Amino acid sequence: MAHRWTNTLTHADVTPRVAFLNRRQVMAGLAGVGLAGLARPAAAQEALEPNTWEEITSYNNYYEFGTGKGDPAENAHRLTTDPWTVKIDGMVDKPGDYGFDDILKGQALEQRIYRFRCVEAWSMVVPWVGFELGDLLKRVGVQSGAKYVAFETLVRPSEMIGQKRNVLDWPYREGLTLNEAMHPLTLMSTGIYDEPLPNQNGAPIRLVVPWKYGFKSIKSIVRITLTDKQPPISWELANPREYGFFSNVNPNVDHPRWSQATERKIGGGLFAKRVPTAMFNGYEKEVASLYKGMDLTKNF
Repeated sequence: MAHRWTNTLTHADVTPRVAFLNRRQVMAGLAGVGLAGLARPAAAQEALEPNTWEEITSYNNYYEFGTGKGDPAENAHRLTTDPWTVKIDGMVDKPGDYGFDDILKGQALEQRIYRFRCVEAWSMVVPWVGFELGDLLKRVGVQSGAKYVAFETLVRPSEMIGQKRNVLDWPYREGLTLNEAMHPLTLMSTGIYDEPLPNQNGAPIRLVVPWKYGFKSIKSIVRITLTDKQPPISWELANPREYGFFSNVNPNVDHPRWSQATERKIGGGLFAKRVPTAMFNGYEKEVASLYKGMDLTKNF
């Protein structure tokens, strides 16, 4: 049975808010906020140079706003995020169209700060504001026989200009096994520090699965579906040779076009030191049991 984890990261590990937001330190603001999350293994907890807010919000993968890393920051301001509705359907007891405020307030979900390293395949520690996806699923009632959770991103080409191109088959789709979705590290994020999510980072609500790097990081979610069948996901549909359903971080298996054995911190420059990539992005102890008996070279 999954349980809440004891965080062993200290404030020294977190990117200082003075650098992240170019404002006051986050330390005082954290005093009254419940903290959760997991540390990387001790070897991976080297001192991290702080990343700036600009670095985090200007280097994004969000094809709905363009394929370049800087395109989302340039184009995402067009997106209207209020009002916002998320449809929850499929094998649930309480299907419906839930307004953003209904999700947060009506469902009485506990929002906390979670500190994770290597968000979006970047070597940094960022406090996400959000709640456990499992808490939401429990509140809507998961029916017997459900095995997977499917997600869809908004389709609005008038504001999401990347959707005017056939880069992918819109809407963007993602999926998890039910066990992955119910794990306490799997989050629905609504902010960074105590700021709402910037549009280019997935406003107003997105998925964060820290052991899967930038994979499974679907943004601006408008639909969550419980199903007994493995759902199609966008990158597997687009290129099944290179992308599979599970998308775990396995440094021992190269991507067909590049090695995944090492990683480099964003903001450190072209010649920044590369460090070994850890299995499951360093969360092997916490999540490896989800894949017991599975061949992770075939189920990539």
